[in-house]
Amino acid sequence: MAHNPARISTLISQEKVESRLKDLGEMISRDYEGKEINLVCVLKGGSYFMIELAKYITVPVKMDFMQVSSYGSATKSSGNIKIIKDVDEPMTGRDVLIVEDIIDSGRTLSCLEALFKDRKPATLKIATLLDKPERREVDVKVDYVGFTIPDAFVVGCGLDYAQNYRNLPYVGVVEFE
Repeated sequence: MAHNPARISTLISQEKVESRLKDLGEMISRDYEGKEINLVCVLKGGSYFMIELAKYITVPVKMDFMQVSSYGSATKSSGNIKIIKDVDEPMTGRDVLIVEDIIDSGRTLSCLEALFKDRKPATLKIATLLDKPERREVDVKVDYVGFTIPDAFVVGCGLDYAQNYRNLPYVGVVEFE
């Protein structure tokens, strides 16, 4: 059993999350007007964000999933990723939006972006619920950001601590004893 945190304090309320998802959905719908968008979720955390966001997107949507694992030692700056589960459909010629729960160092997303560019989509953009620019090590252009947050350990809205708390409808900061 995982050690439980002392407390989880609310950083972003459920109401603010829902309001921002609606705003992002409207922006994405405008940007992809007349097109079909292929949402590619980075598992596991991105699933909550993608599904909730899709409710507010009015253009045709297809969903696919990808699971990756970062590996290498802390001293290595290669930022390699290992694909555990690849997308089911080819992305060539499609309008692709990579959907992430949180971006901190940018390493994984930078690798994913390069991988997808090699697959020759018509367009490639990135959406994240949470952005931690203070932690950025690799420059990544994020097209749609839900919230910019401070460098804190957060859970909820798909983010977890030892596979727990993903289902919280708000973003909370974990405070350990």
